[in-house]
Amino acid sequence: MILPTLARTDTDQQATGPQFVSIEDSFGTVHRSIGTLQPASPNVRSEVSIVAGIARRLVPTCGVPWDDYQSDYRTIRSDIARVIPGFERFEERVLQPGGFLLPHPPRDRREFPTPSGKAQFSVEAPHPPYHLPGGLILQSIRSHDQFNTTIYGLDDRYRGVSGGRRVVLVNPNDLDRLGLRAGELVDIVAGDDERGRVARAFRLVPYPTPPGCAAVYYPEANILTEVGDRSIAAGTPSYKSIPVTLRSTPPEPQDNPPVLSEGA
Repeated sequence: MILPTLARTDTDQQATGPQFVSIEDSFGTVHRSIGTLQPASPNVRSEVSIVAGIARRLVPTCGVPWDDYQSDYRTIRSDIARVIPGFERFEERVLQPGGFLLPHPPRDRREFPTPSGKAQFSVEAPHPPYHLPGGLILQSIRSHDQFNTTIYGLDDRYRGVSGGRRVVLVNPNDLDRLGLRAGELVDIVAGDDERGRVARAFRLVPYPTPPGCAAVYYPEANILTEVGDRSIAAGTPSYKSIPVTLRSTPPEPQDNPPVLSEGA
C-alpha cells in the first residue's frame, strides 16, 4: 500500500510545533533534516503521524506512547538514546552543526570483533563461468548524476559515459568473444531461454569490467530481476549477480546516443 506523505523537504508542523527528523548519511553521520517547503495539501500527514495513527488502532494498549511520538519527535529520539548504543545524548548532539558520527570501532580504536582482535580478509573463489554460450554476470549500478533511484542527469563522470543511460558496460575481450561491437544495440536477456526477462535496446560500451561481468544502471535494469531472485546468504534481491545473455537488436535512430569519453 502506497500512502501520500510529507517529504523531507516539506515543513512538518505537529501539536508541539515544527518538527525535524534525523538521518544517517553515507559517512555514518547523523544529522537533522528540516523541511522548508509548503506541503502539497494541509491533509498530507508525516510518516510519524501515519505510523502512529495505524499503531493507535492496532496496538493501543502496548505501552508505547504513540500520541507523544506524533506530537513531539523529541520523544522518539529520547527513547532511541536510551536503548541504542551510540545515540547517547541524541537530542543534544543532533542539534550540533554537522551532527555526530556513529561509533565505529575499527575506525575509532582499531578494534575488530574477531577471535584474533585483528581484521580478517578472505578471498572469494572466482565466479564459475556462466554456462550459456555468450553468458555474462550482470550487476546494476548508479551513475554519478544519480542519488538512489533519483536521476538528475544523463552523464556519468565516474565512468566517462555522457548523454544517455541505456548502456551496458562490457569488458572489451568479452565483446570480441561474443562477436559484438562497441556502440551496437543489444537486448539484455535474463534467463536460460527466450522466455526470460528482457531489457531492450541498450548500447554496448567497452569498459574494464572483470572478464565475464557486465554492468547496467538501475532502475533501468530492475526489470531483469524477479521478486524471487535473492541472495542465498543475505536474502536480498540479486541485483549484483544476474545471469544474462546479450542479443543484437535492429538499430534505432537516436538524436543523442550515449558516448564514452576519450580516455575513460
